[in-house]
Amino acid sequence: MVDTPLRLAVFDCDGTLVDSQHIIIEAMGQALDSCRLPAASDDSIKRVVGLSLEEAVAQILPLEQREPETVLAVCDAYKTAFQILRKDPLQTEPLFAGCREVIETLSAQGFLLAVATGKSQKGLLNTLQRHGLQDAFMSLQTADLCMGKPHPEMLQKAMADCGVLEAHCVMIGDTSYDIHMAQNAHVASIGVSWGYHPAEELEAAGANVIAEDYHDIPKLMTHLMEISV
Repeated sequence: MVDTPLRLAVFDCDGTLVDSQHIIIEAMGQALDSCRLPAASDDSIKRVVGLSLEEAVAQILPLEQREPETVLAVCDAYKTAFQILRKDPLQTEPLFAGCREVIETLSAQGFLLAVATGKSQKGLLNTLQRHGLQDAFMSLQTADLCMGKPHPEMLQKAMADCGVLEAHCVMIGDTSYDIHMAQNAHVASIGVSWGYHPAEELEAAGANVIAEDYHDIPKLMTHLMEISV
């Protein structure tokens, strides 16, 4: 009898598990305003969701204002604004439709689950606890503990935590940063169409497949595992 190899699904958080764009945009707007810096468009802020906070801020700021002290000041202001906004009951980070059911389905099918995100460990735990998902994932990899995306360290650590080989791991994310991270870690990837980078950009980045609906993910996972054998 041949043992079935361990299989791992690694999810991005913002834009993949939860729709956090509104609170992120509001917090970044407040941070830039408090630091007396030019406002950034909603689209430019959404573009950098998924990167580490420092890199995201650096990309948003004009070239001439990307001094390390300015970036750190905006990061600190963002963290303060985000924490305050999170206490507002009108500000939410809702799960995308079908997310909870798919997590339960994958777990029932024997997949191990992990998260790789540009959030901090504290921020990720807060989000998962709000939705009662803190026990659903075997490994939580965040940008304050690992190199940020698209560096492969988050995926490498998740695979090491779970004892899973590259051929049996799939990254699921909504940005080109997720797809490039998967490529750098030599694992397959599923791009999701409901997040912050358009599907055609995920395809161009090298996503193996695109999920148009959350409920597509289990069958796409199984397909990718079959062709990797």
